[in-house]
Amino acid sequence: MSIDFDKMSLKEMRELRTRLDRAINSYEDRKRREALQAIEEAAKEHGFNLAELTGSKPRRAGTVAPKYANPQDPTMTWTGRGRKPRWVQENLAEGKELDDLLI
Repeated sequence: MSIDFDKMSLKEMRELRTRLDRAINSYEDRKRREALQAIEEAAKEHGFNLAELTGSKPRRAGTVAPKYANPQDPTMTWTGRGRKPRWVQENLAEGKELDDLLI
């Protein structure tokens, strides 16, 4: 494959570079996933999971369901983990309890 850069405009070369960067990143991600899968399979063959061998915590699957909702705007939710959102803090400052915000 031969590309004649002298005949390309600057815009075309930049578009080509963007497409090439995406292709490289996609290739690297795919190879990384394949390597990780092969390592996990090898660990399973020996009766372990990857987290046990590396000493890391296993990855959790999925997300945590929301536990609290804003009474003024039910689309604003909070799982109860991490920093309290501003709307939770404001409701608590108004004298409400966390139990009042339960879904």
